[in-house]
Amino acid sequence: MPVEKSELSRLELGKYYVTGLFLKGVIGAMRLLPYERRIATMGAIVRGLAPVVGFTKRVRNNLKLTCPDLPKAEVQRICRAVPDNAGRAIMEHFSPEGFTERQRTAKITGPGVAAFDAAVAEGRPVMMITAHFGHYLAARIALQTRSEKPIGCLYRRMANPYFNEMYVDAFHKTGKPMFEQGRRGMVEMVRSLKQGGIIAIVSDLHAHGGEELMFFGKPAVTSVLNAELAMKYKAVLIPCYAVRQPNGIDFEIVLHDPVPHTDPKTMTQYTNDNLEAVVQQHMGQWFWIHRRWKTWNGLGVQPEDMP
Repeated sequence: MPVEKSELSRLELGKYYVTGLFLKGVIGAMRLLPYERRIATMGAIVRGLAPVVGFTKRVRNNLKLTCPDLPKAEVQRICRAVPDNAGRAIMEHFSPEGFTERQRTAKITGPGVAAFDAAVAEGRPVMMITAHFGHYLAARIALQTRSEKPIGCLYRRMANPYFNEMYVDAFHKTGKPMFEQGRRGMVEMVRSLKQGGIIAIVSDLHAHGGEELMFFGKPAVTSVLNAELAMKYKAVLIPCYAVRQPNGIDFEIVLHDPVPHTDPKTMTQYTNDNLEAVVQQHMGQWFWIHRRWKTWNGLGVQPEDMP
């Protein structure tokens, strides 16, 4: 977990400071390019760096674990597409003005649109469950425009305190409120739900304290908190994905049918299955770089079972 500056040594602060200056410089230089060109360029840069920084190896290992029968050519394609999408998403995050303007009118489709509109009209709380797929902030921007209501977003503070300010500031420019992961953020998010607000949460990360559920045929430790909150506050739980379009710049926002309220584990497995089906349609758009399958307290995929 990220810590406060006061908890870091002078050496750690120095390293973070230099790294922060470098990252700010790169992003600042990229922002001098026209919007479409800077997005494509950052995608190409991260795609080129992927074999060097270990992204390609992580993608290959995750695919070998979950999709061992994929043809070699498809694995190679995914290994290029995943870092390209990640690079584009990074630059979109740090281009909030152009990104917001572009995605405000994104196409919104899917069987969950009617449920979303009805919940907004009735003032019911809505939880948009999404993932590190395409770029989830595109969905937030488009749905804020459609609903004419703010959509709260839960985020995790970056470890680098000097770069975190720039990171969070860019988040705020795509909409408010923002809830920092932690006790205070959770209190604020729950307050929003109680007041009939809309919140967006990514749910595809390994979660300490979660339940062992299945994802791509393998045990994945997954938080059931989102389902618990939806049940407690009678929120409409809608899986939502921003699918990057072939031009690499635009998105289609797809809303799926609301998750039936049953019990937290069943509901969360439902969202895992739903995401898996979407990823299978667009394998290069999910963040296969994450360590999604790993152990916690004896649960999940054990280290010796990883490729």
